[in-house]
Amino acid sequence: MLRNVLEYLEYWAEKDPQKPLFGDVKETLSRGEVRDFARRVGTALSQRLSGATGKPVAVLADRSLRPLLAFLGAVYSGNFYVPIDRQMPLGRIQVMLETLQPAAILGQRQDESLLGQLSEWPKKYFLEELLETEPKEALLKEILGNRLDTDPLYAIFTSGSTGAPKGVLVSHRSVIDLADQFREEFGFCEDCVFGNQAPFDFDVSVKDIYSALKNGASLYVIPKTMFSFPTKLIDYMNEKKITSVIWAVSALRILENLDVLSQKKPLWLRHVMFSGETMPVRVLNYWRTHLPDPLYVNLYGPTEITCNCTFFKVEGEFREGELLPVGRPFKNTGVFLLEDGKEVKEPGMLGEICVKGTCLALGYYNNPEKTAEAFCQNPFNKSYPERIYRTGDLGKYDREGRLIFVSRRDYQIKHQGHRIELGEIEAAAFALPAVKACACVYDRGQEVICLFYEGENPCDKEILRELGKKLPRYMLPGRLEYRKQLPVNKNGKIDRTALSREL
Repeated sequence: MLRNVLEYLEYWAEKDPQKPLFGDVKETLSRGEVRDFARRVGTALSQRLSGATGKPVAVLADRSLRPLLAFLGAVYSGNFYVPIDRQMPLGRIQVMLETLQPAAILGQRQDESLLGQLSEWPKKYFLEELLETEPKEALLKEILGNRLDTDPLYAIFTSGSTGAPKGVLVSHRSVIDLADQFREEFGFCEDCVFGNQAPFDFDVSVKDIYSALKNGASLYVIPKTMFSFPTKLIDYMNEKKITSVIWAVSALRILENLDVLSQKKPLWLRHVMFSGETMPVRVLNYWRTHLPDPLYVNLYGPTEITCNCTFFKVEGEFREGELLPVGRPFKNTGVFLLEDGKEVKEPGMLGEICVKGTCLALGYYNNPEKTAEAFCQNPFNKSYPERIYRTGDLGKYDREGRLIFVSRRDYQIKHQGHRIELGEIEAAAFALPAVKACACVYDRGQEVICLFYEGENPCDKEILRELGKKLPRYMLPGRLEYRKQLPVNKNGKIDRTALSREL
């Protein structure tokens, strides 16, 4: 029985210690090297923390493989890691640390100035110094032997767009289940090479890290700057022979917007998987036209259920304006729709997406009130404790019984006496050739639907004319705002909070 994700690393490092495991543009480390470095960090941390276990270790992360050594080192010490983007505003970092009360903060030499500003936290260490510690095998063996699969592995803070950021705490068991399901459903194996696009404080990266560790595969960190120079990105992917990408929709959209694949193609891709936002059919069709051979998968799930709870392997053709299914649940995961205390099963009827199973996070760290609100008793089970997570997302089933994500419940509005899903307006606008990206925001003070859109040129009249052919009059935006480029948050999603401030 697997109890700890470190068992993946130990197994593969013993089997073939020389095979590359983690890489970036500057260096590549083998399985044996990663294990040795992580053990050194784990030993040093355990000594500095006087053997304390089950505590949060904050890790200042950049786009290199070095934070991965800190993550695994924190786990070897018997604790759990919390990735924090080193480029995040100082005030936000301090809010996170106040919630965490971390046992230690790990950074690199490049973080010396930032660590100096965090004076209230005495236990701050440089990764470079910890790597000089000789690993103590007996100590590490004892720590690992006392760990449970229900112990926390990591915490990732949510974006906080609807309030203060919350630290989602996830156990080893949930990540082990995720890695098992991905291997079974998508055929991940030792020959896979993952191209990591997501920041380490974004849960999409969890799928890269632990799919690589589970399967004895390799992972290469892709610098963010390469998405500004996509031909260099393709060259890098071909150089590293990347077979599998699990990217945010926005990353795939960048290559479609610039028509990169008509000029240069990634030669080794077998898996193209996406999540985070609704995938526009136009973008998907572009990728499938230029790269017809890979398996395309639409993934769905919030951070609180360990990344993903449903998937849809794309088959057949989809027309622009259609909503792509998010499919069916992974094995060992329960998903249902809930509305007014009743389960929704009829095709086309909306309900809140609810999830149960091993995938559920432990809760929000140091926040029992918010945990109790989101993680609650299954209303259909009165006989024994059974937790579910209420996602706040609205979905429906199509005629084939596939789940369709419609929008956030927050995006459902009452306008002119009609209940409207802003996501439906966005889907219709996204299908228009002139619209490269868009987001609907409701101005409640003026009672106006505002459509922000990105494109080559302003074309308000054309958009309204075409939307009028698809949507009832009451759903048409009362205001259109053109932007050469829409703002995105650090995870690559359209920043609706920033747009709302412009109303």
